[in-house]
Parts: sequence; C-alpha cells; structure tokens
Amino acid sequence: MTESRRLALSQNLTIYQALEQKHELLDALADADELELDLAQVAEIDAAGLQLLILLKKEAQHAGKRVSIVAHSQAVRAVIDFCNLAAELGDPLVIPACEAS
Repeated sequence: MTESRRLALSQNLTIYQALEQKHELLDALADADELELDLAQVAEIDAAGLQLLILLKKEAQHAGKRVSIVAHSQAVRAVIDFCNLAAELGDPLVIPACEAS
C-alpha cells in the first residue's frame, strides 16, 4: 500500500530555518512513499530554501519515492522562475487567477 502525506510549510524557506527544515522534510519523506509539499504560506525563500527543495526531490528519486511541490506562494514562484528551476523541480507552477492580471 502506498503511503501518501501532505506537509504544509508555514515558515520561510531561508538559511535561518534551513537546518531545522532539512530534518523535517527528510523525516516526512522517510515516512511516506508520496509526499505533497504545500508552500502556499511561504513568504520568503532564498538559495538555501531552493537547495532544500532540490535535495528533497533528489532524495525522493534515489529512494524510489515521489515528491510533488504544490500550492506555490507568489514568493516561491518568483524565485523558481528567476532561477529557471521549474523544469528541474518538475512540478507545474499554477498562477492563481487573481494574480494573473
């Protein structure tokens, strides 16, 4: 049976939280075959946060698991777009209609 889990992050994905979040993310991945990472409440992300997302994706791939990044906040979308990492992360970036105009 496939174990699925959704994890919503409410803290920023920055160097100041990186070590704590690394443990939280890797523990969540260890507990599930499929992990949905909800980033809707992330107000700030920096290079350390991007590294965590890439690490999580790579660890999942090596373990034969799946990580989906969903509900990207505007800040997360902007940084992923700026760094041209949408293809690397492999998840669709959905822009809410209220932000599209």
